[in-house]
Amino acid sequence: MEIVYFAGGCLWGVEAFIKTLPGVKFTEAGRANGTSHTLGGDYDGYAECVKTGFDPTVVTIRELMEYLFEIIDPYSLNKQGQDVGEKYRTGVYSEKADHLTEAEAFLRERNDYDLIVVEVAALENYVRSAEEHQDRLAKCPNDYCHIPEEILSRYK
Repeated sequence: MEIVYFAGGCLWGVEAFIKTLPGVKFTEAGRANGTSHTLGGDYDGYAECVKTGFDPTVVTIRELMEYLFEIIDPYSLNKQGQDVGEKYRTGVYSEKADHLTEAEAFLRERNDYDLIVVEVAALENYVRSAEEHQDRLAKCPNDYCHIPEEILSRYK
């Protein structure tokens, strides 16, 4: 199993979507690549993200990127749906250089590469979100989500 971190706006919907994908073994809501955080919940510079454990014999980073592009607007800087701010930026983070190389290759092969604002970077740090944010949409299905239900349920 390998681990990659995907940011795509509010983590509730991103987690709900990613956990349904083929080859995904587990997900965990969290925040990545920030500058500081406090026990009170301030996360300076962090991107809301989903830690994703996957089986690389079933699904590749490239395929996971294709799925990610189903739920994000890759041209929108620090905004997805009604969620606005740096913490809602889109990105792919990993401790493995080959994950980042494959993600970058996926982006570069697109005709609109120059317009894409999806961050691809080494994972610098990660903080697991509070328990109330884990599987949030399953626990509270009427909560706001920027991803339409027909997309969220596509792979169930």
